[in-house]
Amino acid sequence: MTQQLMTIQEPSINELPGVGPATAEKLAAGGFDTVMGIAVATPGELTDASGVSESAARKMIQAARQMLDMGFVSGEEVLEKRKSVNKISVGSASFDKLMGGGFETGSITECFGEFGSGKTQIGHILAVSIQKEFPGSYAVYIDTENTFRPERIMQLAEGFGIDPQEALRHIKVAKAYNSDHQMLLAEKVEGLIKNDGLDVKLVVVDSLTSHFRAEYVGRGTLAERQQKLNKHMHVLGKLADMYNMCVFVTNQVMAKPDAFFGDPTQAIGGHIVAHASAFRIYLRKGRKSSRVAKLIDAPNLPDGECAFFVRAEGLEDIDL
Repeated sequence: MTQQLMTIQEPSINELPGVGPATAEKLAAGGFDTVMGIAVATPGELTDASGVSESAARKMIQAARQMLDMGFVSGEEVLEKRKSVNKISVGSASFDKLMGGGFETGSITECFGEFGSGKTQIGHILAVSIQKEFPGSYAVYIDTENTFRPERIMQLAEGFGIDPQEALRHIKVAKAYNSDHQMLLAEKVEGLIKNDGLDVKLVVVDSLTSHFRAEYVGRGTLAERQQKLNKHMHVLGKLADMYNMCVFVTNQVMAKPDAFFGDPTQAIGGHIVAHASAFRIYLRKGRKSSRVAKLIDAPNLPDGECAFFVRAEGLEDIDL
C-alpha cells in the first residue's frame, strides 16, 4: 500500500490548471496538497480552502482525475489491491473468525449496542493490538464521551506482551467537545501522517453519534444532522481507503417503539452510517457477564455471532 500511495502522489498540484504558487499554498493549508486529494474533493471544498471560483475548482478536479487516470479497473486489479488489506486481531479466536481473520484495514467498522455492551473495550483493545501486529504504528482515538482510560490501555498492553508506557506513547488521543470539533479532529488525522510522519494504522471514534444526537433534536433538524454525519463518514472512509487504515466507530442505540417482536434495538444515524460502514457489529450483554457480538452486515462474510468475556488482559472466548 505504501508503494501505491507513493505512486499516486508523484504528480504535483502545481501542474494543475489555475494553480499558481499562492493558490497551491492555500490548498496545502486546507489539506489539499496532493493531486489525489484534489481528485477526490468536491468543488465546494476547494472553493472554501483556496478562494477560487467553483468553475475553476471543477477544472482542477477534472484535470487531477485525468492525471491519475481514475477510471475503471479490472476485478483482477481490485483483487491485487486487496492483498494489501491487513487484519487486526482482538485476541479472541472466535471474534477473529467471525470477522474473517480480524478487523479489516481500508474500511470502516461500526460497532453498536447499549451502554455497557463492550464497545469501548473493543476500541481500547484494537488500539493496543495494532501495535503488536505493526510495531511502531500509531492509533488515533477521538473521544466524545470521556471514555478513554490510559489505565485500561496499560492493563491490555501487559496482556498483549507490550510495554505499557510505549503503548500509551503510540496512541494519540483527542477529546471532541461538539460535532464540529469531532469532524475537525477527523480531518486532522491526515496531518499526523503527512506532517508528523506517523504510521497511523487505526482511528477510533467513540462514539460517532453522541454529539450529533445531543445537538440536533427533533425532526426539523434531522436533514442537517444527516448531512453532517454523511460528510464526517466520507472523511473517515477516505482516510481508511487512502492510507489502508482501520477505522472503528462505536454507535449508540435507541429502542424502536413500534417493534412488537424481536430485538427493538436500532442504531442511531440511520442509513447514512449503515451504508458508509463496510462491517456492522451488534454488541449485547449475554449470560453471566458475557458479551455477544453479532455480525449483521459485511460485504464478503456470512452473518454470525460469538460470545466472550471481557477480562483485564483482554477478551476470553466462551462457547455459545
